Amino acid sequence: MPHHTLAVDLPGRGSRARTDLTRVTLQDCADAVVADVESRDLTDVVLVGHSFAGVTVPPRHDRARRADPPRRPALRGRPARRHPGAGQIDPGVRGLVEQSLAGGIYHQERAAAHTMLCDDMDEATATAALDRLVDDSAVLSEPVDLAGCASPVPRTYIRLTADQRYTPDPQERSVALTSADVEWLHAGHLAMISAPTELATLLDRLHG
Repeated sequence: MPHHTLAVDLPGRGSRARTDLTRVTLQDCADAVVADVESRDLTDVVLVGHSFAGVTVPPRHDRARRADPPRRPALRGRPARRHPGAGQIDPGVRGLVEQSLAGGIYHQERAAAHTMLCDDMDEATATAALDRLVDDSAVLSEPVDLAGCASPVPRTYIRLTADQRYTPDPQERSVALTSADVEWLHAGHLAMISAPTELATLLDRLHG
């Protein structure tokens, strides 16, 4: 069954490219998701969140349900709690992340990004991914809460078995906090780059 997909533009990207990254908040990111979905008048929606999107997707669940009851958003990503977002990252790479946060900007040096993000990629794939590396907002340092994860909206958590950035223990805590169904995928942190076919097949099976 074919699916229509929408890649949302977070602040600083795409249609929102002129946004001042130093002023972006977590709420801005979450509101951008809702705005893009509502601008297309979409229903029966599945929200697919990756990595830090786990703290922008959950707060949007209830808003989407109130706006249009037939909508059925779901979550794939990492949930939040009242602490800086970087606090859930494996201690072995957390220092690299914290060193990259300065002046309201998240700037990753290429070598650090390779360590954190490209653990299961061959060199050609890693090079292509790192060539697209750009600065981001510093929302990883912003305290976040878990309120959205209490939503009764069904969600699925895809556990990545080769992820060296968000390792098994925090993944397990995330699953418990969201009460999500669990699927497994043998891939690293950037599964959509290192295992795109496998990830697409899994998502299609879940919502085919």
